[in-house]
Amino acid sequence: MAEHVEAGRMKVFALNSNRPLAEKIAKAAGVELGKATIKHFSDGEIQISIDESIRGDELFLIQSVSDPVNTNLMELLIMVDAARRASAEKINVVIPYYGYSRADRKARSREPITAKLIASLLQMDGVNRVIALDLHAAQLQGFFDIPVDHLQSDRLLTSYFENSTTLADEDIVVVAPDHAGVSRARRLAELLGAPIAIIDNRSDTENAAHPEAVIGDVKGKHAILVDDIIDTAIRITVSADALKKAGAADVYAAATHAVLSGDATQRINDSVLKKVVITDSIQLPEDKQSDKFVVMSVGEMFGKAIDLIYHEEPVDSLFHKAPKRQEQ
Repeated sequence: MAEHVEAGRMKVFALNSNRPLAEKIAKAAGVELGKATIKHFSDGEIQISIDESIRGDELFLIQSVSDPVNTNLMELLIMVDAARRASAEKINVVIPYYGYSRADRKARSREPITAKLIASLLQMDGVNRVIALDLHAAQLQGFFDIPVDHLQSDRLLTSYFENSTTLADEDIVVVAPDHAGVSRARRLAELLGAPIAIIDNRSDTENAAHPEAVIGDVKGKHAILVDDIIDTAIRITVSADALKKAGAADVYAAATHAVLSGDATQRINDSVLKKVVITDSIQLPEDKQSDKFVVMSVGEMFGKAIDLIYHEEPVDSLFHKAPKRQEQ
């Protein structure tokens, strides 16, 4: 009979992209954040040192690949290299927001597939597992030859609307801002027991969004626009205008990743949107915050996922829930 080898200790480390979320994740996982020093030299180079022994341990490194995207990506890659050279047994990367995910195919000639490049870099660096949240396209999991745990925020986002005293179930309609977002809208609609509608947006890019029509009945209803990323906020705000013109009583939005480039927050403040429900997968600086935002934390979800993965138990219980119409 083979001798049992005790598993290495679980250790969770945070890099610079989202320290508040990392602290919530570590607390939910039942551990303290590991000790590491991340310095940036005046020329932009990054120096990382791990300030405790990690020999034989299982590491979970938390870093969103968000603004500044390239700096945060390099921090993660350098931290993985440091962990591998310090003899960590396993290196798991926790990426609440996977930057470059929108470049997931060749839409035009001579374009890179950057999402695949990032996957290749992480694998080449020695990563054993990736834990991500609401990838722009679920097929990104296939870019990796290592395990990918793809967590979903559907239950978390819908909990706001389920607990709202101002929204009656029969008056809700979930809306996809374009045809590509129909499957995402359908998932939330099933959880809420609501119908769906679609903005007939024929534009190829978010920045040129000009909805032509609304497919579905939204008149007199509370419309909930659903997307995975809010970047410039042009698509979500013009979609909200289209819904109001189609007779929606009011318009909400729900999205996992609040990138909020440029004037996105001001655009949302000036829009007809009543509330925008987002997660803390990306840390929002003060100048990007708004009274219209409702921030739902993914810290507990990631913390539980880390604990389950460390104990080699399935994580599907974190993001599967019977649709509302099946519970009744």
